[in-house]
Amino acid sequence: MLEILALPIPLIVTFMVATFFAAMVQGTIGFGFAIVSVPLLLNIDPRLAPEPQLFVQLPLSLLMFYRERKSADYKAAVWTTVGRVPGTVIGLGLLRIASQSWLDVIIGGLVLLGALLLASGGSIKRNKITEFFAGGFSGLGHAVSSIGGPPLALLYKDDKGPTIRATISLIFAVGLVMTIAGRVVEGHIEVRHLALGALGFPALIGGLYCSRFLLERVEGAPLRRGILFIAGLAAVLLLQRGLSELL
Repeated sequence: MLEILALPIPLIVTFMVATFFAAMVQGTIGFGFAIVSVPLLLNIDPRLAPEPQLFVQLPLSLLMFYRERKSADYKAAVWTTVGRVPGTVIGLGLLRIASQSWLDVIIGGLVLLGALLLASGGSIKRNKITEFFAGGFSGLGHAVSSIGGPPLALLYKDDKGPTIRATISLIFAVGLVMTIAGRVVEGHIEVRHLALGALGFPALIGGLYCSRFLLERVEGAPLRRGILFIAGLAAVLLLQRGLSELL
């Protein structure tokens, strides 16, 4: 496997450390794995992200859903997943015609706007329409940058922690299969991405295990603040990455 990766050991260790902390964040608040890991790893070495994160997020999402499956909102997950289909298709299409820099700026701007509106006291009423569009934006974000959590988290920010984590994890699991399949068809997935994702599995398990000790500490207002903070951070990082290459 190391021959396939052709990466020095320090880079692999860095990947696993970032995976551990990112899995702990997502295991605690329900999303944030790609937000924590992708920008950091891209700046260290572009070979470490964003494709490998898709293969780490899939088992992470499945394990998180199983952990709190009794609290999942299955009806909402259906409409959100339906919305991810056109979102993923549009995202894969944009990968063909738009530069990654412009995509980062557009997605970052939309997420930042949503986070600011909700931080000011606003809220999004959950219904079939908002669930569909949140799923669409999530699918688009996952397809182009592996970051698809903020739209879903903003939609669920007023729910209880178990519902947020279980429902978003279920949506992620189904959506990640779509994203990975689409990227395979488009030729964006290589064997080394799968190999690196497999190497990150032990770190994923460790991070998810540690998150269980933080769940009660973040319930309620701390969880809502954490969602807004991580969503805002994702937007700023995407904007910074996109604008730094455009200017």
